[in-house]
Amino acid sequence: MQLTGIHHLTAITANAGRNHHFYTHTLGMRLVKKTVNQDDVSAYHLFYADALASPGTDLTFFDWPSPRERRGTRSIIRAGLRVAGENTLQWWLRRFDEAGVFHGGLTVRDKRSTIDFEDPDGLRLSLIDDNGGGESHPWEASPVPAPYQIRGLGPVTLSVPEFTPTDRVLADVLNLRRARMYSFFNDSKPDVHVYEMGGGGPSAELHLLVEPGTAPARSGAGAVHHVALRTPDISDYNAWNARLQEAGMPASGPVDRHYFRSLYFREPGGILFEIATDGPGFTTDEPLESLGNHLALPPFLEGRRKEIEAGLKPLATVEV
Repeated sequence: MQLTGIHHLTAITANAGRNHHFYTHTLGMRLVKKTVNQDDVSAYHLFYADALASPGTDLTFFDWPSPRERRGTRSIIRAGLRVAGENTLQWWLRRFDEAGVFHGGLTVRDKRSTIDFEDPDGLRLSLIDDNGGGESHPWEASPVPAPYQIRGLGPVTLSVPEFTPTDRVLADVLNLRRARMYSFFNDSKPDVHVYEMGGGGPSAELHLLVEPGTAPARSGAGAVHHVALRTPDISDYNAWNARLQEAGMPASGPVDRHYFRSLYFREPGGILFEIATDGPGFTTDEPLESLGNHLALPPFLEGRRKEIEAGLKPLATVEV
């Protein structure tokens, strides 16, 4: 029983309109689902992905107006976005400079060419050259030309104060492979542990940075709420639920999110994980060609549509 890669990553924005503008216009990703947080219907839940809304390409946001996060350990500190080739990274450097996006220039981390940058809320992101590995589904309406578009997620970097408790969960409970180590700050001492899922590669990696003595993060705008890992079908999903119970991991139990099934648990280092099924997917209630054009609600919230819509600002009218 193996997890196959990163399913999605969910972060927090303090301004849904500004967030929508940045991810669809500056980064050129497709809004594939405009819905609400199912546990807090006053907040948007926005999903950005590739043209087909493929599992493993979703970067999602809860719209919770709040001060910026206080950075620290016990948190997810960076999310990778995959692109193909050195020429693509050079194109993005020019685009970021023209758009005034804060970035750290071109660097090499874990033997991959990388550009670190931040979104308007301060979410820490990286464009990573994946050498064109795996499938790519460009969005024809994107302002970013197809060869330069973001291909999907990965890797995701976690910070914890102690190695052993988190390592046990990743390797012994989740069956991730301990692959290698590298230096996050490019000095001589390797301090990041790389864990692989499925077929490996950046779309199926978690990177664990151990930072003893660092103060814990405090959630806010620009923080990552959780990372979700992929399981292919309901059979494996049920098996993962049983495995978490057998391992004594405090967990949510099965949760039906309409677009996928979820299991949530928090490991000892403070990171909130989700295990999510690949299906049924975002076309379960909208045609592929019109994904994200209208507010989508799961069946159990449909009866509250008028109330929910009245509490949300139209994205196009939110100040950016």
